[in-house]
Formats: sequence, C-alpha cells, structure tokens
Amino acid sequence: MIKQLSKLGFMVLLLLPLTAAATDLKVGDVAPDFKLQATDGHFYQLSDYKGKQNLVLAWYPMANTRGCTLECKSLVEKGHLIREYNAVYMMASVDDLEDNQAFAREQKADFPMLSDPSKETAKAYDVLNLVRVASRVTFYIGKDGKILKIDEDINAKTAAEDIAATLAELNVEKAKQDSPANHSETAQVE
Repeated sequence: MIKQLSKLGFMVLLLLPLTAAATDLKVGDVAPDFKLQATDGHFYQLSDYKGKQNLVLAWYPMANTRGCTLECKSLVEKGHLIREYNAVYMMASVDDLEDNQAFAREQKADFPMLSDPSKETAKAYDVLNLVRVASRVTFYIGKDGKILKIDEDINAKTAAEDIAATLAELNVEKAKQDSPANHSETAQVE
C-alpha cells in the first residue's frame, strides 16, 4: 500500500508545474552542444547539424508515462508533417538507454530518442525539475546553432502538428524533394 501511494505521489508530482520557467536559456542564445546516445544505438551531437539542418529537441519527463506516450505517438503518426521542413526532430529524457529503447520499440518511434542518464545535458538546457526528470520543453534550434524558440506549452496529443506549425512560423525552409530531410543518419556520430 505504501509503495502504491508513493508511486501515485510521484505521478502527481510529474503533472504539477515544478518551476516557474523551465529554462533560463532564451531565444537567440547558442544552444548547448550535446553528445547523447539514442535508441538506435548511435550518438547524436547538435554540432553535427550546424550549417545543415534545424533541430527540434523535445524534452520529455519519462518513458511510458501517459503524456510522453501521447507525444511519441503524435510524432510517429504525424512526423511526415515535420519532415516537410529542413529540420531533424528528436525526443530526449534522462531515462536510461534501455528504458528508452523499450519505449521506442513499443511506440515504433522512427526518430532518435536520446538518453541523458547523467543529466548533464538536461542541466545544460536547464530542464531538470525538482523530481530530477526533464520538464516537457521543446527547443527549436537554427542551423546556426542558436535557439529560435522555446516552447513550454506542449500539447502531447498534437505535438507533431504543433511542431510543423512552429517550423512554418519560424520560416524554416522546406526540405528538398530529392533528399530525405529528417533522416538523422546524415549526422550520426559513432
């Protein structure tokens, strides 16, 4: 019974806003570089996209929770809307790689899901909240490595549509028809 109550308490904490502002970073700042392993086993670095593609980095609290599952499903089912733009999208959490891999398999994620178990990148992006998981915050990073937008008001059910609409608002160029815009293999680091 105590174990169930403590798990319920943790879940309630995940739903509460835990910080007034999830990040001290602001539009125009250079986004912190990172090198994180993804569910496909490859390592990804922000610097690999510099001058090539915009990057959408969607932080999420924890694999297999309701909101994170809805967000992932949206990106799987409607990711083609994002791939119309010269942008790569990734989800990131502080979950262990194995947890994220199981989550990605279950959700049939066709995009990188990054693991930051050391929490160093989450700290650099200032998204680590009071319960030591990442707050749900999406960063839009330009080809120049600067932050174009920080979205802290995420609707998990419409995440893909909202990301595509934001890319359009930010005037991110459309992807070239003859080359895959969001195939992250173009910038993987082994």
